[in-house]
Amino acid sequence: IFLGALSFVYFAKALSGSYLKSTITQIERRFDIPSSLVGVIDGSFEIGNLLIIILVSYFGAKLHRPRIIGAGCLIMSAGTFLIAMPQFFMGRYRYERFPSTINSTVSLSPCLQDKSQTPLSALEKSQAKINDAGCEKEAGSSMWIYVLLGNLLRGIGETPIQPLGIAYIDDYAVEENAALYIGCVQTVAIIGPIFGFLLGSLCAKLYVDIGFVDLDGVTISPKDVEWVGAWWLGYLIAGVISVLAGIPFWFLPKHLPKPESRKDSSTSSEHSKFIIEENKDQRMSYWQQAKLAEMAKGKPLEFSSWLLKFFPSLKNLFGNPVYILYLCASIIQFNSLIGMVTYKPKYIEQQYGQTSSKSNFVIGLINIPAVAFGIFSGGLIMKKFGIGILGAAKLFLGSSFFGYLLLLSLFAMGCENSDVAGLTVSYHGAKLMTDYEEALFSECNSGCSCSKNDWDPICGENGVTYVSACLAGCQASNGSGKSTVFFNCSCVGTFESSRSSSAVVGPCQKGNECPKMFLYFLVISVITSYTLSVGGTPGYILLLRCIKPHLKSFALGIYTLAIRVLAGIPAPVYFGVALDTTCLKWGSKRCGGRGACRLYDSSALRYVYLGLTLVLGTVSIFFSVAVLWVLRKKSSPQDETLSANGERGACGTKRRKDNFVTSDQLIQPTYWPEKETRL
Repeated sequence: IFLGALSFVYFAKALSGSYLKSTITQIERRFDIPSSLVGVIDGSFEIGNLLIIILVSYFGAKLHRPRIIGAGCLIMSAGTFLIAMPQFFMGRYRYERFPSTINSTVSLSPCLQDKSQTPLSALEKSQAKINDAGCEKEAGSSMWIYVLLGNLLRGIGETPIQPLGIAYIDDYAVEENAALYIGCVQTVAIIGPIFGFLLGSLCAKLYVDIGFVDLDGVTISPKDVEWVGAWWLGYLIAGVISVLAGIPFWFLPKHLPKPESRKDSSTSSEHSKFIIEENKDQRMSYWQQAKLAEMAKGKPLEFSSWLLKFFPSLKNLFGNPVYILYLCASIIQFNSLIGMVTYKPKYIEQQYGQTSSKSNFVIGLINIPAVAFGIFSGGLIMKKFGIGILGAAKLFLGSSFFGYLLLLSLFAMGCENSDVAGLTVSYHGAKLMTDYEEALFSECNSGCSCSKNDWDPICGENGVTYVSACLAGCQASNGSGKSTVFFNCSCVGTFESSRSSSAVVGPCQKGNECPKMFLYFLVISVITSYTLSVGGTPGYILLLRCIKPHLKSFALGIYTLAIRVLAGIPAPVYFGVALDTTCLKWGSKRCGGRGACRLYDSSALRYVYLGLTLVLGTVSIFFSVAVLWVLRKKSSPQDETLSANGERGACGTKRRKDNFVTSDQLIQPTYWPEKETRL
């Protein structure tokens, strides 16, 4: 029952985490915030996780672990619900549209030559600017803070699930079955992101205010850059799943009967393979002292003793060149991968003109399974060929090298910028190199009272997108809603390839070559995901085997901490800042100020997104080469053979006895460190 419940929890937390990634662009548009701020929201999960990880790891083992996991699920669901709450308090979503597309009974000229023709939305904006105080208090101006706090709460709730859940299985499962059970949990966890992205795809098709407004009056489609899907709906579903996942843990016991094979054994079989016989007596005396210390009331003395042993072991760990080099390689590689995955839906949308729904669908149905298959293949290759530590280092390096080499080919698989008058091309058809704010105005729209801040794109019959009907110089309109047609557009008629001067609502589609490029991108992306993932298992084995067995718990803890602090938190932020530099047209908030980006420079976006990923990947490859070089220098062919058989690693074959027991005592005085060693 515990195994089934824990598997469901892993599924729930993976689903909600991947769903957040799928709603990055939706949140950006709904709250009118730049990508850099969305990156901060995304990284808040790791911050919440780090806030209590030490407390949970240390005190959680002494308390009722199933109930702590159940409480974590409730906190996680509360955070998920909190993310969705702004939708119900910030009013309906407003997008920029010319009034005649809403009310067909009023015929207004988009080119506002007379102030009496000023549409209601423009009057509302002017009134809002007059009353600055009231505008600042407008509902929804800072509602994104609740999304950040909700994600922070999700991170806090998720913290006890992995360390306490895996340790509980390892404590009470038959020793031979523990690995199988943990494998089952991890397999179910891989299914979570698939469903998370598919749920994101489904919700992105639905309008944000579905159930609150008449959908027939919505004049934008999912292909429009201003479209916002029902991002909040998926969080409500994920929150309910998290609540259901936590219920069984409140009825599970604190302890389960230990299997007969575990009752008389305080150490594991794998632990005994590594530990030298001559240290057994010293180690047993330490465990006796630890038990006495736990029973005693002198906790401050125990903590001081633990603290004094912490720093020598930290020095011992950081004195291992293979560990340090591999840690650096992993941190830099995770920076590239986390940044790439976080903004991949945005990249697909902006580069290939796809909808948010389709972007999430292809990631969930194609990319995630490729990653799972790659991780499995890496472990299978290690087992089938009996690969040792040197072989693991080579496989890790090879997968990184060929993965990033494949990524290099994506530079040639991009789409050119759409023709947008005043932004990417001039009003006469020439490529634009000047400041876009000045280029938005031309002789053809000089007689119109247009705003450069509006984004209400229309597509001229010449295949060129215009920022608004006013800037296109349109004198008349017919129809309503999505079927509105604009006539006598002076700027459309002046374009060198123009045959007519009419236009329709919405931006023009990308070029004819773009769908083909998108297909090539998907193929290379799947192969790249698989290739990079193949090195995941060998890299983890390399990490475990290059560390002295008694330091493995500590080494894994430092590794996880470093990845989260130096990659999980900063990567989405600086990737977002870099992507913001490629924006051509920023939206404007109703109360003034810069909103979300409406149009990116496709070429610049491609070079920044892929370039940053490749630069980081290349640096990590250099560190991986250094790992292999150090391993070759320190190991002999005999050591490699031994490590392949699991008897000893190449990292410490000659100095295994240095500071063995004294360093062992640092980890957790009341928690046996061979637990993670066996895992």
